[in-house]
Parts: sequence; structure tokens; C-alpha cells
Amino acid sequence: MNLPAASNTPIQLAAIDMGSNSFRLELAQIQRGNYKRIKYLKETVRLGAGLDADGMLTEAAMQRGLDCLQRFAEHLDGFKPSRVRAVATQTLREARNRNAFLARAKDALGFPVEVIAGREEARLIFAGVARLQPSNLPRLVIDIGGRSTEMILGRGRKPLAAESFQVGSVSLSLRFFPDGKFTAERFRAAQVAAGAELEEALTMFRPELWREALGSSGTVGAVAQMLVASGVTDGRITQDSLRWCIEKCLSAGSMDKLELPGLKDERRAVVGGGLCILYTLLTQFGIDELLPAKGALRQGVIFDQNERLELERGAATLDLREASVKALQQRFGVDLAQAKRVQTLALDLHQQLLPTSPHEQQRELAWAASLHEIGMMVSHHDYHRHSAYLLSHVDAAGFSQDQLQRLGDLALGQRGGLRKIDAQMADEGFLWQVASLRLAALACHARGATDLSALRLRRHGRKLSLSLPKAWSTQQPRAFYLLQEEAQAWSRSGMLELTIA
Repeated sequence: MNLPAASNTPIQLAAIDMGSNSFRLELAQIQRGNYKRIKYLKETVRLGAGLDADGMLTEAAMQRGLDCLQRFAEHLDGFKPSRVRAVATQTLREARNRNAFLARAKDALGFPVEVIAGREEARLIFAGVARLQPSNLPRLVIDIGGRSTEMILGRGRKPLAAESFQVGSVSLSLRFFPDGKFTAERFRAAQVAAGAELEEALTMFRPELWREALGSSGTVGAVAQMLVASGVTDGRITQDSLRWCIEKCLSAGSMDKLELPGLKDERRAVVGGGLCILYTLLTQFGIDELLPAKGALRQGVIFDQNERLELERGAATLDLREASVKALQQRFGVDLAQAKRVQTLALDLHQQLLPTSPHEQQRELAWAASLHEIGMMVSHHDYHRHSAYLLSHVDAAGFSQDQLQRLGDLALGQRGGLRKIDAQMADEGFLWQVASLRLAALACHARGATDLSALRLRRHGRKLSLSLPKAWSTQQPRAFYLLQEEAQAWSRSGMLELTIA
């Protein structure tokens, strides 16, 4: 595939961070590694406060988010899809009706929204901090969001350990300060609850592994601003300064009566939970002082998107997702020779079907082919179902949950009946991906060195014709039989017609 030549002209990129408390839009340019912010917008949406007892987003919460995305869309006119990336975090990881919301969010924003796993969120947070506040010191980076807290241990630009915990300023405040009243008993109970969630990380992030601790994004920034405005510290967060903040809350008795310089109105409802998580982190992990960090998730998303664009332009050679695929192959003992055979043929057939298909669709097909047999680690019986489950639930750096789900759907559709992927087939791009993967897996059924270069696949609308060399049916009788069965399967599905010539 011919790629456009690398260019020194900076392009404008957009990142939308759909957090549990706030939505943020950042427009920026990166040139020669330098980051230049063009525009930054933030709105308090409190999406996380809209999860009901059944794990469903309320209509009111969804509408707040959609209204915000519509306003953000006004600043994205003229942006190509490859230059905009919207990511959603813990609330949409939890919401049982997230797919319905995501469809409406795409319409409101004009671009798709990706739900990212907790560890991927942590990786992107560290990427933003490491690039905007570089250091060679081993460091601990903490991000307290509305419904999750991310902790990352890293050095330079490399994250060494990353975890996400389901406790945040919104969720803890709703649980222990639902009416906005502050008492010592509630603060103690909230700290115990936060400590129970974070306790399993004590060994992974113990003090001897890092030299400095940084806090990214909302909660840390808000508390640091209060401390500066009150003249308590220069922005450094310490155990003493947090005790001072908590005493101020107790003296006020409620969030409505809390008067602290630098405390913004939109933070009042979540200040209690945020302080409890911060105090628990500093005491449990031996943090003497936590410094506000310059970078955050949104900047990490922009750096990540820029690296993907550089890869497509030929200005970079490594996509983190490629490394993740190789790591998964090794972890699950994939037959690398067979995976390569299926991948090569699947991409060749897909190219014959769609000579100008989107680059990302080709890459998805390549990754799915590389990993289509990882389920064999579980069992050879129905391994495609095991592969689908593993791909849909595994943590893989660089991938969103949505893209991993698509790879899982492709793995599920690689063999067997087609009815199980009926819903996905509405996406024509997925249809051609799965058709290419199925035919490649069948043609490579013998798992040996076979000349597959002469296979030709032609398309006329929804009619496909696979041409084989004359001697192929006698040399590969079992694969030929399976391909004829495949033609019948497609015919029964009514999705397309396949003839084997």
C-alpha cells in the first residue's frame, strides 16, 4: 500500500476525554516533538453520577453528555476522522446501556467514541505526563477520576506497571456524602473503603520503587489550587495539608457551607470523596508530597494519535498495538507459522476485494488473523469461541475496548455458522473482513507450506467468486471440500453468494 510521504507541516489533532465527572476537549499541534495547545474546553457533566442501582445510565445523565458533545462538535468542523479521537473511561466501562449511549454520542459529536480499559487509560495518562513533564527519575503517577483511580509506575517515557481501581471522587462522594453533610465518621468510613480498594497495590507501588510522586488531572489540580489560594502550600499536597482541608470540611459541616479559597462550585459535590482518596493514597503508600503534573489523559491521547499518523505517513515504524499482538501470541502459545500463513492470505484476499479499503481495517484484519487461534490455549474444541472471549476481555496496550471487541467478533466469525455474528454483519467493512479471514483459514487448513499466491477472489456487489488453480482440488482435497461447504454456508445466510471455480 502506498503511503503519503512524511511532512514537517504540523497538523491539528483533537482529543475528547469523556470522564466520569468532566468532559474535556483539547486541540493541539505536535511538531518535532513539541506540544502546542490550540484550544481547551472543559464542562462538568457528572456522567458518573447518572449510573443507577442497576448500572444503567439515566436519560438525564446521557442528555447532559450529549449536549456537551454537541457543543464540542462545533469546534471540530473540517477535522478528518483520523485526527480526532474521543475516549470514554470508567462510567462507560460500567454502564450496561453504554452501546445505546455510544451510538447517540457518535451522532452528537460527529465522530466515534472509544471506551478504553483501565490499564489503557493509565498508559495514556502516563504518556501525557512523561511527554509534558519529562524526567529520568523513577516516578509514581496518580490520577483520581470520578469513578476510578489510576496508578502508574514508570521511568522516562516507559510505564513499568499500570493499574486502575474502581474508586473515584464521584462514586465515593455519592456513597458516603450523598446529602453533602460532612462528619468525622463519614470521612473515616470513606477512607477505609478507599483503602480496601487500593490495598492490593501496596506491593506493586511501594515507595522504594519511585523517587517522586505526581498527580494528574482534576482532583489533584483542584486540591492544589485550594492549598495555594489558602496559603497553606505552594501547590504540593502533603498529609498535613490534607488534614487541614478535611478539618475545614468538618468545621463547615456541609459542602454548601464550605468556604475555601480556590474551591470551584463544580468541585463541591465531589470534594469529600476526592480528599478521602488522596489522604488514603498518601498515608498507605508513604507519599510525603504529591506534586501536580502538567500532563493528563487528553494529552496522552493526542501523542498516541500523532504516533499512529506518523506510522501511516512513514515517519515512524512502531505501533504499540503491534507489540501487544506479538506479546499476546507469545503469552498464548500461538502457532506463529500458521498465523502468518492465514494473515498473509487474508490480507491478500481482502486487498482483492477492496483495493482502497481503509488502512485501519486492513490492520484489524491482520491482528485478528495473527490472534485467531489464541483460544487453542484453552481448548481445541470451539477454539474460535475461546479466542473471541479472550480478545474481547484481555488488556492490550494501544487498543480500545471497542477495537478488541471487533477483533473478538472476527475471531468468533472465523468458522462455523454465520448467524452468531448477524448483528456485526450490518457493518459492510466487517463483512469483507470476516469473509477474507474465513476463506484464508480454510485455504490454510492443512497447516503446511502451500502455494496460495494463485488464489483469486473477485467481487460483483454481494457476489464473490474464488478461483483456484486446476490442480488445487486434487492436491488439497480436504480444504477444497471445506471451501465448497463455505459457499453453501454463505448461501444459507443470505448475506452474499460465493462460488468456487
